[in-house]
Amino acid sequence: MSDAAQPTAAEVRAAAEAVKAALDRHLEAVENRTGDDDPAVYDAFNALAAAAEAYDERLYDRYDEVTPFEIPGADDSLPPYAGPEEPNALSVLIRRDYAVVEPQRLLAQAQRIADVDPEEVGAAGAPVVGTSVHAALGVLFGEYEPDEIASRHKEFGLEEGDSTLWVAAADELPEPGEWLSVPFDQADPERVVCRFDVSAVFDEDELREEPLDLDDED
Repeated sequence: MSDAAQPTAAEVRAAAEAVKAALDRHLEAVENRTGDDDPAVYDAFNALAAAAEAYDERLYDRYDEVTPFEIPGADDSLPPYAGPEEPNALSVLIRRDYAVVEPQRLLAQAQRIADVDPEEVGAAGAPVVGTSVHAALGVLFGEYEPDEIASRHKEFGLEEGDSTLWVAAADELPEPGEWLSVPFDQADPERVVCRFDVSAVFDEDELREEPLDLDDED
């Protein structure tokens, strides 16, 4: 970074003062909280995260120094919980991404399943023949549970991408078949009790949980 782009010493000092003020505001919000999901605590937490990040950046740009603490930013947090206090039901929403890195291995596994069960058909309703990855995926996911595919994905020529699991509160259990046509349309982050994310951007094999009670992140 050029000298012209560096923050001044006064700007670094101002950023430090902003962190102090944000700390006082956060403590005051916690001391006067009205419930487990008080929006004032949530807002103060996010303000503290933003102030700390700004100070850390200016400190590094000016003095090539870093702070000894890290506060998660607002973008990494769940919104305030707005679901029922005592849920009568819950929904577990799971997304797992895969890359097809070895299509021939995938096709061979699907053909093996079809050879064992000649009646096995692909997602398009046709027997698995030729080089249809689309049909092979239909056979694979029709034969195995998603958890088994996750544990054996390399056998099927797949490579794991990101995955996430949301546990969302519900007022009551929906009627049978009520949401099957649009299963993910009602995914509401404000009803998420907790979530678990797995990604290559985290440390290897790290499981990240986003807790509902945001002020416990201090």
